[in-house]
Amino acid sequence: MAMKKALALVLGTAMTVSLAAGCSNATNKDSGAAPASTGGSTASSSKKAEEIYFLNFKPEIAEVYNKIAKDYEAETGVKVKVVTAAAGSYEQTLRAEIAKSEPPTIFQINGPVGYNNWKDYTADLKDTKLYSTLSDKSLAVGSGGGIYGIPYVVEGYGIIYNDAILKKYFALPDKKVSIKDATEINNFDTLKSVVEDMTAKKDALGIKGVFSSTSLAAGEQWRWQTHLANLPFYYEFKDMSGFDNTVMAGLSANEIKFKYANNFKNTFDLYINNSVTKGSLLGSKTVADSMAEFALGQSAMVQNGNWAWSQINEVKGNTVKAEDIKFLPIYTGVPGEEKQGLAVGTENYLSINKQASPEKQKASIAFLEWLFSSPKGKEYVSKELKFIAPFNTFSDNEKPSDPLAKEVLAWMGKGGTSVAWTFAAFPSEDFKNKFGDALLVYAQGNMTWDKVVTLVTDSWKSEKAKTKK
Repeated sequence: MAMKKALALVLGTAMTVSLAAGCSNATNKDSGAAPASTGGSTASSSKKAEEIYFLNFKPEIAEVYNKIAKDYEAETGVKVKVVTAAAGSYEQTLRAEIAKSEPPTIFQINGPVGYNNWKDYTADLKDTKLYSTLSDKSLAVGSGGGIYGIPYVVEGYGIIYNDAILKKYFALPDKKVSIKDATEINNFDTLKSVVEDMTAKKDALGIKGVFSSTSLAAGEQWRWQTHLANLPFYYEFKDMSGFDNTVMAGLSANEIKFKYANNFKNTFDLYINNSVTKGSLLGSKTVADSMAEFALGQSAMVQNGNWAWSQINEVKGNTVKAEDIKFLPIYTGVPGEEKQGLAVGTENYLSINKQASPEKQKASIAFLEWLFSSPKGKEYVSKELKFIAPFNTFSDNEKPSDPLAKEVLAWMGKGGTSVAWTFAAFPSEDFKNKFGDALLVYAQGNMTWDKVVTLVTDSWKSEKAKTKK
């Protein structure tokens, strides 16, 4: 998908307390708190629910959910009522539907922001099979020891590399690093040593630069002022006490220290100093340029996400084989980063309405567990919904077939910690654009790093002040 659009969705989601889907082009500008509790029944009952109600966010897959509902009813006898909100109207629809006598029993929230809005309606799912099979439990929305939102589709980004070129490098008799393959790169110092030695040997490797061009043309800076910037702010907000997650910590921060600014600089400098294109010329480079360089074998590495497979695969003259496309986390030199995974996130979380009757809650959970663990349900998920589903119930032949999606799932299953998409807390598009413009001036040699840091901290403070007026 076009990530520039996706980033706008994520930011808009966080600031307007609306729900956005990572894979949808729809935007949701509705805001406002959930209605007061309807006081739905919570009395225990042994009666089996005959119908549950799923309020779907994504119009583009409504027909698939309708097919799923019919198959589930045929198999279990439980009817699944599927209602799909119109594009851009999910919050408004949810507020209206949740107040009815027969409200949704399954609905969607946009992570911690959405939980804060709908916490009076979200049941604790920590003891469910659905949660137990989540590949990376750090991705769930939790609070006070409970689990209230479970992601059902994810995306991830990091450093994409061409393993064929890396293998060629590691086979060189005069390489200056002791490691034997790319899987041993697990921190910034090792990455830096490999990259700089590859730059010295780029002619032997047949590449123009280790990294593709750092696209800094206007409108093409999102990989740095949002995706790369996510890393230092993730760690800064993680250090803050009193918050269950980094997004909520970021949303509460009226000021930032940019505590890990030099860690950002570590990686950004590595990109621009070992690139296909000189720093002084990066203002003309686009994301498409960068991905074409990688696809044509002119570079060995590029920072991007799993959505980039289609960009790579569609380049005319593409020389990169699917089996050679791999991911590394974005290492910045933070202590303990050896256990860091990719930056994995989503705006798609499932919640169960705790105001519904116990039997309907139980039946709703059973439906979701069927969808993500039964053979028929998983076939729908992978082949028709086409989700990267973050559950360990999927065997290799039930997972997405494109190489970067497979890499995201593999990294999530390694037991490390995925980096949350903290950029959802960034205060505005203006903040990001000012950051990106400063990075261009810095890359051209016309701004000191200290001035970049000052601009970023001042811009955060001023943009936060605007949102409070």
